[in-house]
Amino acid sequence: MATTVTPRRKRGLPLVRQLRQSVGLQRGMLVAGLVLTGLFLLTALLADVISPYGFSQLRDGSGSFGAQRPPSGDHLLGTTVGGYDVLSRVVHGTRTALLVVVVAVVLSIFVGVLLGLVSGYFGGWVDRVLVVVCDAIYAFPSLLLAIVVAIVISGGQSSLWGGILAAALSITVIFIPQYFRVVRAEVVRIKAEAFVESAKVIGAGHWRIMTRHVLRNATRTLPLILTLNASEAILTLAGLGFLGFGIEQTAAAEWGFDLNRALSDVTSGIWWTSVFPGLAIVLVVLGLTLVGESLNDLADPRLRSRRAAESGETGEVSVVPGGVLGAGPAGLAGIEEVR
Repeated sequence: MATTVTPRRKRGLPLVRQLRQSVGLQRGMLVAGLVLTGLFLLTALLADVISPYGFSQLRDGSGSFGAQRPPSGDHLLGTTVGGYDVLSRVVHGTRTALLVVVVAVVLSIFVGVLLGLVSGYFGGWVDRVLVVVCDAIYAFPSLLLAIVVAIVISGGQSSLWGGILAAALSITVIFIPQYFRVVRAEVVRIKAEAFVESAKVIGAGHWRIMTRHVLRNATRTLPLILTLNASEAILTLAGLGFLGFGIEQTAAAEWGFDLNRALSDVTSGIWWTSVFPGLAIVLVVLGLTLVGESLNDLADPRLRSRRAAESGETGEVSVVPGGVLGAGPAGLAGIEEVR
């Protein structure tokens, strides 16, 4: 039987709910961020279709592209000092950035959440050791730590997957303490709640309590951190490439490396080799940051209350990110569902 999405279910869909809750400038920022992020994802997924040439292609049927050619009909954004098409490099650079972001964020979430869950739930000497280690890592300058880790992992090699993995793992080391601290703080608070004590009384094991009761309630703010960390990952990747610790241009297209190669062009009046990779970094980071900051503001109960007051709705006040808890028995039912 075909199913249809009712208006009530539409209201509960991710991002649709946030758009309905946003107001004024906040809604405009969220929409702009979603548009820029969507364009970034589509470009990365359709890079082979959008790009007129390969990222390392130097010639076509008519001959060599030529170095530092200005924008023209054959090369809409010109060519680089190495003779590569700038548009093709920028488009394929989105795929490299997306791969690094996905690997780095997934690994950091998995490790950071697991360590934070164990540390906050069991406490004791395990908690103290993990807190000290993560605080020590967090105290290091992020880019410097990424450079050191990238050198250790890659060993000077700059192949496509080797460079992507080295960059992703170096960024993962930076992000793990962030997820660890957030999850640990939530677990310490949640494990003292009555429903956790009730689960212990009825004989539930530690693993079941951690996964079924604590974890689900301790990770509600992770989507907010994820979007902000994605933008930071792109900046870190660009910084590694700009300093020469990224991926070689013959292995993959990477915006930071292209900016490094375009430094000498700026003084010669050749602007297109540096403007477009830099603009790509700015727009992608701006889009992800707008989404993250908007979601972070929408998780504030005060903003939700103002939205309810402006729309004339007096029975709902949200106290959890992305959720709505009503007053009276319905509200109590919502609390039990969250738990």
